[in-house]
Amino acid sequence: MSKKLFEVAQDAKIGLIVQLKDNQPTLKAAIEHLAATAASHDRAQSRNHGRNRDETRAVTVFDPADALADTDWHPHVAAIIQVERSVVTRSPATGLLHSTTETAFYIANRPITAARAGVAIRAHWKIENTSHYTRDVTMGEDRSRIRTNPGIFARLRSFGFNILMVSKTGTMKQDRYRAALAGIQRLLSLVAISKR
Repeated sequence: MSKKLFEVAQDAKIGLIVQLKDNQPTLKAAIEHLAATAASHDRAQSRNHGRNRDETRAVTVFDPADALADTDWHPHVAAIIQVERSVVTRSPATGLLHSTTETAFYIANRPITAARAGVAIRAHWKIENTSHYTRDVTMGEDRSRIRTNPGIFARLRSFGFNILMVSKTGTMKQDRYRAALAGIQRLLSLVAISKR
C-alpha cells in the first residue's frame, strides 16, 4: 500500500478502501490506538449461517480526526474501518465446534457508512475466493516454476480461466480436466467469437 495509490485515486475521483497490513507499522499502530480509544462513527453487524459454519461480522467506522495529523497519511484517510470476524465451525465427523476470531483494519479515502464498507469488503473477498484461490489451487499458479517470461503464462492461465468460467458445467477442477483431455480445439470451441 502506498500513498501514490491514494493520490491517483484522488485525481481520478475514485473511492478506495485498502486493507492495512504489517508493512505500515506506524500507521497501523496509530489506527489500532484510535480504534481502542475513540468512539465509533457508525457500526453494522451481519451474520451468515451455512453448512457447519456460522460467521458474524461487525464493521465499525471511525473518523480519523486528528489521529493521523502527524503523519503523511492525514490528507488521504477519510475513514478508518475495523472488521471483527467471528467464525464457529462444526466438524461433521466429530460434532466438535471450533471458534476463530479475526480483526482487520482498512482505510478509505472517502467517508463511508459501516453497511456500505461491509458490502464492499465482502465483494472483494468474493473475488479473492473465486478467482485468486482457484488460480492458486486448481491452476497451480503458486507452484509454477516458470522463470522466463512468467507474465505470458499468467496471461494464458487467465485466458483459460476466463473461458472455463464462462462455460462452467461442473467444478473448475472437473472442467479443466475435461478440457485437458479434449485438447486445445475443444477449449477454443467453448467460447464463440462473433465474426464482424
